[in-house]
Amino acid sequence: MVALVKVTNLRVNFGSTKALDNVSLSLSPGKVIGFIGPSGAGKTTLIRTIVGRHKPDSGKVLVLNQVAGSKSLRSRLSYMTQENSVYSDLSVKQNLAYFATMYGVSKPDAKIMINELLGMMSMDNQSKQLAKSLSGGQKQRLSLAIALIGSPELLVLDEPTVGLDPVLRDQIWTMFRDLIKKGKNIIISSHVMDEAGRCDDLVLIRDGKVLAHDSPEGLCKATSSMTVEQSFLKLVNKVGL
Repeated sequence: MVALVKVTNLRVNFGSTKALDNVSLSLSPGKVIGFIGPSGAGKTTLIRTIVGRHKPDSGKVLVLNQVAGSKSLRSRLSYMTQENSVYSDLSVKQNLAYFATMYGVSKPDAKIMINELLGMMSMDNQSKQLAKSLSGGQKQRLSLAIALIGSPELLVLDEPTVGLDPVLRDQIWTMFRDLIKKGKNIIISSHVMDEAGRCDDLVLIRDGKVLAHDSPEGLCKATSSMTVEQSFLKLVNKVGL
């Protein structure tokens, strides 16, 4: 089976700071994969390198068997940043229509897709509302909806549920599960440990290094822990980071 993402000896430096230090990973398709770690651990840098926004100082990154950043990946991969990727002077529906046009979705298909996304994100009532008047959580939902336009094979989502209430967060995770069943692949980052248990595959990151890569159950078993958070803390203490 071809890896979804294969990272080999990846190094990314920002001046004298080692953002990613000799990271190697092989991520399998058909899963929700979580990059888990505290703020500043290197999660966003790893994500931005995978989607082609950062050029490695050394090492290699293959995504869907193509070099990260290749033109051939543009229609196959979607990236949601931590910052809300919306146009504040457009309505929710206009934002979705604009990005659908940018992705080359036909008007009839876009109309259907937009209605589905509005329902999926529970934003039917906000469809005509300007993005600048949305709450933080609503902007987050709109950004996630935009990331789903074009039906990409791989969604790379940086902190996708930050600022969402528990009920909506649960709904979003149900949606993630439905997308996996439909053959999609999802990589998310999070600094919230209680989200780690919802993932199929976990990459624990701290100070630009991968502490562990396993399923939540595998990590807990390997560290004799009850939770992923306990596993993470034990691994940190073990390596002295």
